[in-house]
Amino acid sequence: MADEKPRISVKNSGGVNIVEFADRKILEELSISEIGEELARVATGMGDVKMLLSFKNVEHLSSAALGMLIKLNKQVAEKKGQLKLSDISPPIYEVFKITRLYKLFSIYGTAREALADF
Repeated sequence: MADEKPRISVKNSGGVNIVEFADRKILEELSISEIGEELARVATGMGDVKMLLSFKNVEHLSSAALGMLIKLNKQVAEKKGQLKLSDISPPIYEVFKITRLYKLFSIYGTAREALADF
């Protein structure tokens, strides 16, 4: 059996936790659950929650993954924090448009643009 690798990597830049996804495809229920748990740990471990999710490595995202993002957004909002998304590929952004989730999230073309807006 393969070693369990982290599903996300987190680095801090100026008080903002920048999260990148390790998986190119976020489709399976188990991986989505693991990612959700890791993101929740990052969010709850911060005092002043400032989180940027970079989707630069992600090619496919399931509807269950969108549900996990909505849950994370709620957790961050409860802590009066900020959650921003960046580097979303056009096909994935189309899903955000169809589901109208682009209205719920602050979405930026690049991580640099999102960081400048914190």
